[in-house]
Amino acid sequence: MFNRKPLHECVPELVAAARGDKHATLVVTNGKLVNVVSGEILPGMSIGVYGSRIAYVGKDVSHMIGPETKVVDAAGRYMAPGLLDGHCHIESTQLTVTEFSRAVLPLGTTGGFFDAHEIANVCGLSGIRHMLEEARQTPLAAYLQAASCVPSTGPDFETTGASLGPKDVAEAYAWGQDVIALGEVMNFPGVVYGDDKMIGEIQETLKAGRFVDGHFTWAADDWRLPVYAAAGVTGDHECVTADDVIERVRLGMYAKMRRGSAWHDVAQTIKAHTESGIDTRRMMLVTDDRSSESLRDEGHMDFVVRHAISQGVKPVTAFQMATINTAERFGLQRDIGAIVPGNYADIILLDGNLADVNVVMTIAAGVVVAENGRMTVELAPYAYPEEMLQSVRLEPSVAADWFAIKAPVASGEAGVRAIEVRENHVETHEIHVKVPVENGQIALDPASGLCKIAVLERHHRTGNRSVGLVANIRFRKPAAIAMTVAHDSHNVLVIGSSDELMAEAANAVIRMQGGVAVMSEEGAAEFPLRIAGLMSTEPFETVAEQSASVSRALAAAGCDLNYAFMTLSLLALVVIPTLRISDKGLVRISAAGIELVPLFLEETEQV
Repeated sequence: MFNRKPLHECVPELVAAARGDKHATLVVTNGKLVNVVSGEILPGMSIGVYGSRIAYVGKDVSHMIGPETKVVDAAGRYMAPGLLDGHCHIESTQLTVTEFSRAVLPLGTTGGFFDAHEIANVCGLSGIRHMLEEARQTPLAAYLQAASCVPSTGPDFETTGASLGPKDVAEAYAWGQDVIALGEVMNFPGVVYGDDKMIGEIQETLKAGRFVDGHFTWAADDWRLPVYAAAGVTGDHECVTADDVIERVRLGMYAKMRRGSAWHDVAQTIKAHTESGIDTRRMMLVTDDRSSESLRDEGHMDFVVRHAISQGVKPVTAFQMATINTAERFGLQRDIGAIVPGNYADIILLDGNLADVNVVMTIAAGVVVAENGRMTVELAPYAYPEEMLQSVRLEPSVAADWFAIKAPVASGEAGVRAIEVRENHVETHEIHVKVPVENGQIALDPASGLCKIAVLERHHRTGNRSVGLVANIRFRKPAAIAMTVAHDSHNVLVIGSSDELMAEAANAVIRMQGGVAVMSEEGAAEFPLRIAGLMSTEPFETVAEQSASVSRALAAAGCDLNYAFMTLSLLALVVIPTLRISDKGLVRISAAGIELVPLFLEETEQV
């Protein structure tokens, strides 16, 4: 049904259909065409489709209509190309690719560029291959990226379930042209300073004619950004300021402006265009990470485009940032990103004002797949192998004393460094505070606003675990959360204000073979994620509600951060500034590089 044949195989039929010698399989008539190539709105236009591709675009397609042709009257509605997500981790929605498709197709997303490095960190190449095979069974124009940083840094800083290198990347490209790029190169210090593994992966990518995506978090004016670009990195989503966008565009990169569930970067980054006047050809809108809950409550790329328009971007320009710009970034403008003859028939109809981005019909690969917010086709579930459903290699015997922190003094106070969470931002701050010590152990004052944070290694039974401190979780009462969604190594991450509840939450996650558990005086919430400890086997609607139950449980305990689970899940991502935690300990990344740092402060660092 969703046979996306390469263009060269379709040319004879497309030309014949465009002449009228073959009848179109689908025509859409009488609409206002959003032409993202020319930047125009063209009224009274029609589209003729043969199979999965567009054969004709013009005022009149009556010569293509036959008795079997499906005719859709746009009735004056806008006809726009399907929206594309230029950087997304499907695993972060906690949905399978099939259920993700069910969630986003009615919202107008018809394709995307999906970096499967979450599942790769747990299951290696096998995880990417299964997601690719599942994606090929959906209506989406789905392009996967070979994971570049598995692990995100190196074995000195974290333990992952797998390790990939240049040979693995080359193998992934042999699977097909829909493995389109090297996923975000988070180990940017490794690229800048010539790490053999990172340079080798980039070389294999360029040799295969693929693209390299970036992840650069040093300052926009840092002298090492041009060094990074010299390696062939041509796109980057770690833009949080207008200057980040400007400097990347000036170096020939595509700047990806992110509006995820809990990363709200578009409002600042879009100023590169609205205030500084930078040409938008190399500016893209992306989501990066959106939870199933936010897909349900806010939307997907439709929400991001609408948000960009609300920041002062012209509607057609905003659509370009989520269609043709994205397609051109990956060299696919002859397949996706615009309603032009020869391209795949990925078309959305929009009601009302274009700025409202109100999608009422989605056509993917020439098939009407959704109308008025609901799927019109059934998608068969994909069966993941048993080993991917048994990936938590820990016993549910975590005890409260695992989270005790031995102090360097018997009593009094000790100076420590703590991770400070920033709401709606991916980066954290390192703060230095004094904490009370009783009987040789840290004894947190509930009024201090500090919680304990721990990582338990769950892939290889190493027994590794580390415990630190985190600020701005906002628990008002004894509570804890544990999760196997802990970017990117995805060990068991536990945060809490009670050692006993931390143990209960960790044991619940282990018993579920992955997922999220919240424990507090208000009760418990559990969110099973059996597939690699990252994705649910349940339908989108169920997953969204289970995700929402976690949010409600956290809020009841006082943690009212916006989409708190998404923010907390990044606290083990050791390549993002400034301070994080892994199973090896506290990890700090700064302009100088990456290093392990002790919990307790040296004399010269004391507050």
